[in-house]
Amino acid sequence: MRQKGRTPGLLTRMLHERRHPSSDEGESGVRAESGVPSGEPGTASHVTHIRFLDDLKREPLFASLAENRQALKHFFQDCSDIVVRDIEFEAGIPGLIAFTDGLVNSAVQHEALEAMLVFEGVSTDIETFMHANLPVGQVAAKDNFGEVLLGILGGDTAVFVGDQSKAVLLSIRGPEKRSISEPDTEAVVRGPKEGFVESLRTNTSLIRRKLKTPRLKMKSMVIGKETNTSIVVSYLEDIAVPSTVEEVIKRIKKINIDGVLESGYIEEFIQDNSYSPFPQVQYTERPDVVAAALLQGRVAIIVDGTPFVLLVPFVFAQIMQASEDYYERFQIATLIRWLRYLFLVLSVTTPAFYVAVMTFHQDLLPTTLLLTIAAARENIPFPAVVEALIMEVTFEALREAGIRLPKTIGSAVSILGALVIGQSAVQAGIVSAPMVIVVSITGIASFTIPKFNGAIALRMLRFPILLVASVFGFYGILLCAILIVGHLAGLRSFGIPYLSPLGPLSAADLSDTLVRAPWWTMDKRPQFMPVQDNVRLDTELPDEIAEQSGQEGRNIDHKEDDS
Repeated sequence: MRQKGRTPGLLTRMLHERRHPSSDEGESGVRAESGVPSGEPGTASHVTHIRFLDDLKREPLFASLAENRQALKHFFQDCSDIVVRDIEFEAGIPGLIAFTDGLVNSAVQHEALEAMLVFEGVSTDIETFMHANLPVGQVAAKDNFGEVLLGILGGDTAVFVGDQSKAVLLSIRGPEKRSISEPDTEAVVRGPKEGFVESLRTNTSLIRRKLKTPRLKMKSMVIGKETNTSIVVSYLEDIAVPSTVEEVIKRIKKINIDGVLESGYIEEFIQDNSYSPFPQVQYTERPDVVAAALLQGRVAIIVDGTPFVLLVPFVFAQIMQASEDYYERFQIATLIRWLRYLFLVLSVTTPAFYVAVMTFHQDLLPTTLLLTIAAARENIPFPAVVEALIMEVTFEALREAGIRLPKTIGSAVSILGALVIGQSAVQAGIVSAPMVIVVSITGIASFTIPKFNGAIALRMLRFPILLVASVFGFYGILLCAILIVGHLAGLRSFGIPYLSPLGPLSAADLSDTLVRAPWWTMDKRPQFMPVQDNVRLDTELPDEIAEQSGQEGRNIDHKEDDS
């Protein structure tokens, strides 16, 4: 119970000041000349303008049910989805519950409240009620308004018991809105078919199913002054280097923004070089990719409200790696990687090479091919560079339109649009047939890059390289290549050189860069990535099979043929 003569709490004074603003303040209680809340810190007029839940964590709950009820109704005024109602426990003890309608599981909430309402005993101690037989996985006692309001807005049910300065938060969140399905951006032929969803706890459970070890740590954080977005930083305690984990947490804590609606917000804040077109943070929808990254000593950042999980550090070689590389035989994976690197070069330089050859270096082409291309371009009114820009911009527009349109017609519109527009442009004499072929090869090549954000960076570089090639020819392409490699050599991702393991060279890691070596040869984790435990697997079984040359036929007991 509240002691007699106790000075009114800060929140009570806040409510009083809101009803009776001082004369030197306007309706908002903010001095116009300063733009900040009036009053000295700790005074009633200062606390009146507390807006953010992080600041309210310093405001304790009242030891009075009536004052807590009044405070909740003040905070949730004009919030029709917030339910604040009185209840009475078995022994005549008054209580109060508050929750967000639509975010709680009504059936489980009814069972939990029923178990608490009929709880025998006359004690109003909050710990006593927490030990009731509740059908709830997580129960926590909170003593400040910030954590209580955050729990209510996040889907928990807050229960106040009598004149206690604590409240019980029951984790009774409702069912998911979207079921687990195969991710659209990272589909595979062989491998798991499950992907992340927009629920934070569902995503952490998918990772926990892959890594069943207590060494898998998940540290919770909340950022965004208005959205109060929940974030989990996940890593393997016995593998990841503590300094990397601390750096990730430090950068996230320093993000001071009003809202975080997607993991892309965080990606732009924490990357080392924001002006580089190359991604320094990986994102994925696949739990198996996250599990594999954690086993390499990397750190995952899981954001509530998005199916995309961030992974750091991230180097250029990982742009060309797909999860399916490790599920298929190493010969197939190696061949596909060579194909990706080939098409990576083609996706960036094919239009530039065509323009450079047609503008400056015609003597490099065989005479027959040169005459064929010249005949195709005979009636084209534009130079090669303008022709290439027209087709490239049109192709990018068709690709964007195919993404934005509904799925049922998006793919049909993009394919038919490319065919119809390309054919019509050739017949109208706007572009030549060889240019249509060049742009088509370039577009197909860009689709072979596994990481979408890496493919976007290469698509962006295609245009400046094309323009430079139209002025300087092959020398311009070579100059652009030198500048790009120099830029990549200077990039870092959380202290890791971006061109690792090629620059600086780590010969042991080349087995999983340009090629994908057999699993039994990759017994060590990537050496360019600092880890606590570098051993990945034991080579006893492969060595034993190699020594025995397999199971020889003569060692098998065959039955004799009686005939």
